[in-house]
Amino acid sequence: MIRERDYAALPGLPVALVLLVVLGLAIYGLIAAAEGSPVRITALSLTIAFDLFLLAGLFVVNPNEGKVLQFFGDYVGTAKVPGLRWANPLFTKKRISLRVRNFESARLKVNDLEGNPIEIAAVVVWRVIDSAEAVFQVDDYQNFVKVQTEAAVRNLATSYKYDAHEEGQMSLRGNTLEVAEHMKKEIQDRLARAGVEVMEARISHLAYAPEIAQAMLQRQQAGAIIAARQRIVEGAVGMVEMALDLLSRREILELDNERKAAMVSNLLVVLCGERATQPVINTGTIYQ
Repeated sequence: MIRERDYAALPGLPVALVLLVVLGLAIYGLIAAAEGSPVRITALSLTIAFDLFLLAGLFVVNPNEGKVLQFFGDYVGTAKVPGLRWANPLFTKKRISLRVRNFESARLKVNDLEGNPIEIAAVVVWRVIDSAEAVFQVDDYQNFVKVQTEAAVRNLATSYKYDAHEEGQMSLRGNTLEVAEHMKKEIQDRLARAGVEVMEARISHLAYAPEIAQAMLQRQQAGAIIAARQRIVEGAVGMVEMALDLLSRREILELDNERKAAMVSNLLVVLCGERATQPVINTGTIYQ
């Protein structure tokens, strides 16, 4: 595998000044020797041509950018020092960005662990950390990031359920941090060969496919209603238990089992009912 190595290109400004001075003197000498010796004219012409050839070696490196240098197909190195630089004019120079970039995948339709069709998309924050691998190990590193990210998202979706219906289960909707970490690791494993570092990966869109969305919404609503009813019943039973215990400890009222059962039934109706109960005044005794 080809690994990145730094290339110490010469500072471009001093080289440019020297070459421009030489070029100016050569042009002045050529004009002055217009009717002079042919040998001198030839030498000055060759000097101008060679000077222009050397000026072609100047190139600019922007911040957070690299220039991959090749000499007749052979990798020479990567110039990363920003500013005007100079290298052998015969080097080919390919620009590659080292900036942090975002990529948002398309909305993919896949099946989750239970086989339910879902729509999922992800946002990946990435950057190139090895310019040599990015240029020489893959054909197009940007397209490679796109394809491998979408493949990783598809594989991730099939590894989890959309929603957990039991305690302790992992799901795409309920364990976002764990799922994001898993996604980041899987995408990084796929992109390591391209010299790319994945800085962050998160799900940006998650929903059931339209054909089952309504049915799944009803299922979620039913689950929420059951969970809420369970909490209400647990709270009501606790309040009834507390009421009976206080009546017994303070000796306010002595109730037999039949009257306790009636009191429990009435309290549960009051506490668990969806609507406000209508009070009934008993003008007799509790046994009538």
